[in-house]
Amino acid sequence: MKCKNFHLCLRVAAFALACWFGLGRLVPVAAQSAGQSGDARPVGPGSTIVHSKFGGQIFGFDIDQNGSEGVLSEDKDIGGGNVLAAVETFDQATGKILKVAAETQTKDNFLTLGIVGTSVGLVEREHVAGIFVVKRIYEELNPLSSNKFTGTWKPPLASTDIIEGISRDQGVATTVTLAFHNDGNNFDSFVFGSNVAANTFDPVITLTDPNFDFNEAPQVAYDSATDEAVVAVSNGEVGGPPPVFALVNLTTGTVNEFNGIPGPPPFRQGSINGLAVDSADGIACTTTEVDFRVEFYNLATETGFAVVLPGATGQLQSGSDVEFDPVNKLFFVAQSVSSTGPGSSIQVYNTQGKLVESLNGFNFSNASNVVFTHIALNPGNRTGYVDGPDSGVTEIQSFTY
Repeated sequence: MKCKNFHLCLRVAAFALACWFGLGRLVPVAAQSAGQSGDARPVGPGSTIVHSKFGGQIFGFDIDQNGSEGVLSEDKDIGGGNVLAAVETFDQATGKILKVAAETQTKDNFLTLGIVGTSVGLVEREHVAGIFVVKRIYEELNPLSSNKFTGTWKPPLASTDIIEGISRDQGVATTVTLAFHNDGNNFDSFVFGSNVAANTFDPVITLTDPNFDFNEAPQVAYDSATDEAVVAVSNGEVGGPPPVFALVNLTTGTVNEFNGIPGPPPFRQGSINGLAVDSADGIACTTTEVDFRVEFYNLATETGFAVVLPGATGQLQSGSDVEFDPVNKLFFVAQSVSSTGPGSSIQVYNTQGKLVESLNGFNFSNASNVVFTHIALNPGNRTGYVDGPDSGVTEIQSFTY
């Protein structure tokens, strides 16, 4: 396996490490805006910080768009080869940790996969024997406000299968899982839909095109209007081919592929770092490496266009995570090395690809760690959380938009 660009090398190295060890009102400060947020209040980074209770590194988090809480997992080395691993809920308004839903002091660890459906927290527990993960258990907090594990999600995964990502379309019953086989002989990626709360599953659909192998870090989202998984990937090679998209019907298993737009010379584009879908309008938004662009695709016509991130001049200013606010019709792009202000930024676009505002002054502390930058949104009150600012990855920070 050969890495072809900076961010993909970091991603693959971190992923290999993970597989080896087992993987009230917000008060905004330091905001700069390139557009209007819809009201007169300031926008940007907030002063509400959530600290992991035991001071460990945060391994995934999310916030409930239909409630007032959030969830995170943390992991702290306590010596002797053991870690203190915990799952905690927190108050979105105050940042206060509300409850430790689970805690272990073994070799095991937790990873928050996200909040899915309506207020269902989903957490992966990796059971470690020696230095290898030998079992993965998927715990539910249903609802999140119960502040405890209430059941186990039982997906059709073998013990060696590894989840690459899930869709996070809150309020929609179906969640798409993208995973790959890791049995030493078969590394194919595959997808399936699931109603997590009901523990029901659509058929498992294998992506036979090797473009979607895990080493290329494919991204997944869900188009609820067509009941399709949307998977996007680029092989990350400078001057290489354009991205490839797969539209996967979760019921019939039909896979329709199309090529994205090529990057501009001399850069071309590298790997796809983020993906989100506006199901109502059939629009997919991606971020691409090397050419530091944001791309917008009409999934029905399989056509698209790209815009360069504002002021960006180099690969380090490429975007990463992409999230969509279906209420206010906005795409959010995480930019670890900002091109519009100090530190890190969130660039906000409308569905026509127009920059609405630049939220500057963040520090996305986990840009090269196992769990990459994530933007969690609460569209109802135009707030969110994102990684940082602590370089030890023990905090997440509020923001408004």
